[in-house]
Amino acid sequence: MTATQTLEQNRPAPGPQHRLLFDLIGGQAFRAQLRELATWPKPGLVSYVDTGSHSDMNAALLRTSAEVLRPYFVELALAGWEGAGMNRLRAIGLRAEAEMLRATGGVNTHRGAIFGLGLLCAAAAMNVSVSGDGVVFSPVKLGEVVSKRWGDDIRRGPVLLHSHGSAVLRRYGAGGARAEAVAGFPSIYRIGLPALRLGRAMAPADACAAPVQACFALIASVRDTNLLYRGGEEGTVYAAKSAKAFLSAGGVGAPDWRVRAAAVHAGFVARGLSPGGSADLLAMTMFVDALESEAARQ
Repeated sequence: MTATQTLEQNRPAPGPQHRLLFDLIGGQAFRAQLRELATWPKPGLVSYVDTGSHSDMNAALLRTSAEVLRPYFVELALAGWEGAGMNRLRAIGLRAEAEMLRATGGVNTHRGAIFGLGLLCAAAAMNVSVSGDGVVFSPVKLGEVVSKRWGDDIRRGPVLLHSHGSAVLRRYGAGGARAEAVAGFPSIYRIGLPALRLGRAMAPADACAAPVQACFALIASVRDTNLLYRGGEEGTVYAAKSAKAFLSAGGVGAPDWRVRAAAVHAGFVARGLSPGGSADLLAMTMFVDALESEAARQ
């Protein structure tokens, strides 16, 4: 019997309070996707304002995809609470991906989010306690939980031979989402969260500002496999320089930040660049921020 099997067998059957917990975690993942979609200006990416560099998707399609995925994030939270190993999480993720592709007519809207947010949902449920007083979230970093619990299995796991990420890995050596997860999502904790909270402090009255600040910070620093696939090294360097210039000029703390961010967005669209990996990390950043805020209130 493996350690995972022992852990799963030692868990009691989930009761009504546990079900509410799983719904809460899955709901936060869903809302993080919607917050990412609502963020604008967001270089090259789909929003409610426009479709960015994409001709195959729009905001309505992404909203539909997020709604379809919500119950799978709930299921992944349940699996995490039961101590599931990577094989079980992967099976849930593959079912979620198949449902996503069915709902979108074959368009890959959220494959990266299924992987990253799914792991974080499982990690969140592993680190809570439920009692008569309600749910208590552990202050432990969810990225560390993912790395310690599933990192080795993710590293050794199967690679999709025909995915954009695997193509970029072969050509450029960029590790992408798998490397992020194995390392405990350092881009969330070192880049996304600090930038999100800085943006919130710089523009506290503007709900759109903080996600934009975090998005630009991620684009400036993350070696995004989607950018590499679409624009190669030249496009990736252009994207990072453009994002860094926006941040160096004051980011969302500058009076004209929307105009400058929109100009960067237009430049990405003109070159067909889309930092999809950074978009996934932005959604994950907002998910982690929401749960950490909940833990801080307890």
